[in-house]
This record gives sequence, structure tokens and C-alpha cells, in this order.
Amino acid sequence: MRILTTLLFTPIFLLASMSPAKSMEDVKTYVEESCGTCHALKKISKDIQERIKRKGSHLYYAGNKYQRKWLEAWLQKTTLIRPSGEFPLNHTEVTDEGDVIKGDTLLKHIDLPSVRAKEVTDYLMSLTPNNNLIENVSYTPKKISLSMGKMNFGKFKGCQSCHRDKANEGGQSGPELYTAWNRLQPEYLISYTKDPNLWDVNTMMPNRHLKDSSLQKLVDYLKVIGEKNANL
Repeated sequence: MRILTTLLFTPIFLLASMSPAKSMEDVKTYVEESCGTCHALKKISKDIQERIKRKGSHLYYAGNKYQRKWLEAWLQKTTLIRPSGEFPLNHTEVTDEGDVIKGDTLLKHIDLPSVRAKEVTDYLMSLTPNNNLIENVSYTPKKISLSMGKMNFGKFKGCQSCHRDKANEGGQSGPELYTAWNRLQPEYLISYTKDPNLWDVNTMMPNRHLKDSSLQKLVDYLKVIGEKNANL
């Protein structure tokens, strides 16, 4: 599933953040000028070059994807969410011991001051072009055994080959999932996992054709490990 995706902004953010926006239109201009070089703010075309050159996650449906509280906090203290970057082959070296992430090639996101982070969050959360996809799914939390959830995640679904459900356990080509519950809206998690191409025509996430019951159990597991991780 690289939410996750890593959000990456160019250094121009550092200068722009010194002058607080005065209106939503100002914020829009600010986001377009500061974020548009790394993030798609409009629907993309099916072009492999877009996938290869991609530097940051898509933001044009941010309001359908992120949890507001998480996004505002993350913009103030950014962390790497996708260990290998948006296009893994650009930042991964294949060795006899396994894939090694070339950290020196990954861009560092600029941290924003609290006022600016709130403004940017307010604007990004207003971007909801995929409401129809969200409305087509529902999620009702249910209890799930942590051990069974982990077995389902790793052995039966194979998610662990690309994603991590623990800080140092699992694949690195996809975004970390032990923080997914706090980062992403549950309806987005279900919709995206059910049919990734509806959200991103150039996604590397395969469609596993999971049943609705399997999708619900997967999100239940992400909820359990997400809440556990948040309390650490």
C-alpha cells in the first residue's frame, strides 16, 4: 500500500514559511509554489516517467486520505514514512545481503512552524475529489487477535514483503504501516487497498482482489498496532 507515502517539499518552503498566509487563496498559492515541484496537486496521467521521477506523494486528494491531526503535527516535525522514497529503485542498492537504502539520496522535508502547518493542513484537507470512492466503503472497528492479525498481515496477505508493521521488521519499498491508523483515514485504507489504481494510475501497489471481510480485518490489525505504537 507510500501513504504513505513520504511527503517531500523543496527548500523554498523555508523562505515561504516566514510569511504567514492571510487567506485560503494565499495558502493555495503558497502550496502550489512550494509543494508543486515534488507533489502532484492535480490528477496525474498514466505515464511511467511520472512514476520514475516522482519525489513526493500525491496531494490532490489529501482530504480523502490523511487524518487532520496527524498531518498538522507531522508538518511541524517531519519523519520518513517510506524508507526507500517514492520510487524505490532511485534510492536502493541491491547487495548480496539484501537491499540497502541509500539515505544520502533521499530528500529531507522542511519542518513548518505551527501557524503555517495549520494553514497548509486546512487547505490540503479541503482537497476531496475522491469523495465518491470513500462513500462506497464503510468501516466498523472490531476486535482482532494481535497474533492472528500479524499472521494475516505477513503470511496470508504478504503485506510484510513491502511494508513494516514494526519499526524494524518488514519490507521497505512501501510506506510503514505501524503508523497507518493514526496517519490515514480508515475508509481510505479500505478503498485504496481494494483497488489501488482508482487512486493512483501509476501505483506499485498490486490489487490483491481482497474480499470486504479481509479488508476489514486488515484495517482492524492496523488499528491495533497503530494504537499500540501511539502509546509507546
